[in-house]
Amino acid sequence: MSWKTEQLQLENAYALAMLHEDGIVETTTNRQWRNGTRQFKLPTGQTLATYKSGYVRRCDSSDRIWQLNHKYKRKVRWTMLDGMELVTREYNVWSRALIWSGLARLNFLHKYAKKNYLNK
Repeated sequence: MSWKTEQLQLENAYALAMLHEDGIVETTTNRQWRNGTRQFKLPTGQTLATYKSGYVRRCDSSDRIWQLNHKYKRKVRWTMLDGMELVTREYNVWSRALIWSGLARLNFLHKYAKKNYLNK
């Protein structure tokens, strides 16, 4: 069995455990599945999704999708022309910590749902 197949089986088992433990139902469409997205509906009506890109998001409606990944500050530098002189400027920006493992994304989603919606 390949590593990828084994990981997918673990993710599917975790999604089933979320259903049995907390009533979290997977509502992933075929298109989402092909894109690497998994969507879940909570018993309270909220929808949460994990994405292959590393994000976990709350999907309240089509125009309100919120990133749930942890935020951190980092410094970014840009070099540009100011008149005829090269100038480097430094700024602090917010970034999100991406979660690369599918199983870790499901775990993050489950813990977030328990903490914020299911009160367990």
